[in-house]
Amino acid sequence: MTAKGPPRDGAGPGDASGSASGAGHHGNLVDPQGAARGALGRSARQRPGATLAITSLQNDRIKAIRALDMRKERKASGLFVAEGAALLMTARDNGWTPETVVAHSGALESGAARDLAAWTRGTGADVLAVSEAVLGKLASKDNPQSLLAVFRQRWAKLPDAGSIGPADVWLALEEIRDPGNLGTIVRTADAVGAKGIVLVGTCCDPWSRECVRATMGSIFAVPIVRTEPEAFLSWLGIWPGDAIATHLAATDDFRTARFRRPSIVMMGGEGPGLSPALTEAATVRVKIPMAGRLDSLNLAVATALMLYQVRGPDLSI
Repeated sequence: MTAKGPPRDGAGPGDASGSASGAGHHGNLVDPQGAARGALGRSARQRPGATLAITSLQNDRIKAIRALDMRKERKASGLFVAEGAALLMTARDNGWTPETVVAHSGALESGAARDLAAWTRGTGADVLAVSEAVLGKLASKDNPQSLLAVFRQRWAKLPDAGSIGPADVWLALEEIRDPGNLGTIVRTADAVGAKGIVLVGTCCDPWSRECVRATMGSIFAVPIVRTEPEAFLSWLGIWPGDAIATHLAATDDFRTARFRRPSIVMMGGEGPGLSPALTEAATVRVKIPMAGRLDSLNLAVATALMLYQVRGPDLSI
């Protein structure tokens, strides 16, 4: 009598459904048109996902997941990686479903990993039970986790005039380049209840591992829009409230200025700050006072101050 365990990748019960082969999943991971094709394939099969044991670093799915560390692969596939049970639970609680989950084979026997694996299979996605060597190549070097998942990116659209609430607060970030800063800002936007974030111009990738990790799961809760400066400025013309900018030449203190709702807070990148075009488009310009030798704050810190000031009347203990 042989012990029953996860079938080997490309063999066992999964093959009967036509979905456990390495080629099938590799295509689902890196197919540039995968957004529609991957979802259709899963719904058409209407079968529970499987748990597949993988010990080879040469497995197609493992190589495809590793490739998602490169921005061009994330852009081509529309996929990204999130690490850790806490992030996966946040994704689940916010209505996201994974394409694939990877876990150390020993972690699947109990606790959160076991529960998340059961949920994953129920969505029709596979769980890859991997060896320590394989996980070591997939997990981040800093604070590696025993569980990670591949998700499909979700980009939101700029809201039209009819969907902007009278008390809404949005955030626009122009030319932000640091993924750690962006992740921290996404987390802050979630904390204050901002309705969404608009990335204007050439920004870092919100779906990079560093950014996703820094959000502490808020990437699954905060809508993110990407647009070019010209399109953003055109859209800003329908904004019914204040467009707020921080600027060194401003004379109004951000703590005492009055902001008309709905409000959109506009912050510039780490080096150049907000562009002249966006600064000129602002209806309110404010300054964060400083007493030391520096004339600027870290972008994530400055953005947190602004968001809490604008959202302050709505927040309570």
